[in-house]
Amino acid sequence: MDPGRITYMKIRMILGCVLTWLTIAGPSAHAREQVYMQPDDFVSSAFPARTPQAQALWVTQELRRELAEQFGWQPGMRVRYWQQGTRSAWILNEIGKDKPITAGILIDSGSIEDVQVLVFRESRGWEIRYPAFTSQFVRARLVADSDLSQTIDGISGATLSVRAMKRMARVALKLHEQINLSTLARSP
Repeated sequence: MDPGRITYMKIRMILGCVLTWLTIAGPSAHAREQVYMQPDDFVSSAFPARTPQAQALWVTQELRRELAEQFGWQPGMRVRYWQQGTRSAWILNEIGKDKPITAGILIDSGSIEDVQVLVFRESRGWEIRYPAFTSQFVRARLVADSDLSQTIDGISGATLSVRAMKRMARVALKLHEQINLSTLARSP
């Protein structure tokens, strides 16, 4: 057999194997869950002196409707949070393109103090985890139209991840506002 023909057949066989693997593995072969910080570690760092007990904000129909219409966010029946004084910590999940991104958001007196990407599961957009991006949220508040008080610059190629992070920041601020309203309503 001709040596050139043998080389051609080997290349064709290798390409066939690679294409088969890509077809079987699909996009998930490229996306891998990256845990940058455990949620418990985020909460501990938010409250270094003493970590408060987790609490649950029960989502009323009115709040559910507001979160869906103004923020595009669909909560479960309750949302867990940690609160001590004027500080609250939230661990939220939001779909980037296909998979959830888990973020920790720390709020103090109605403005964001810290944002951390805890777990990233997408194949693209992981750059949102860096302080160059997350530090843009510091001191952001909700303004009248349920938007953030400051501009958050995007990242080329990470548009959906950026949108997910902005949505989680807005939702955390709204939920922080909600627990403070609940506290005021219970006070004599």
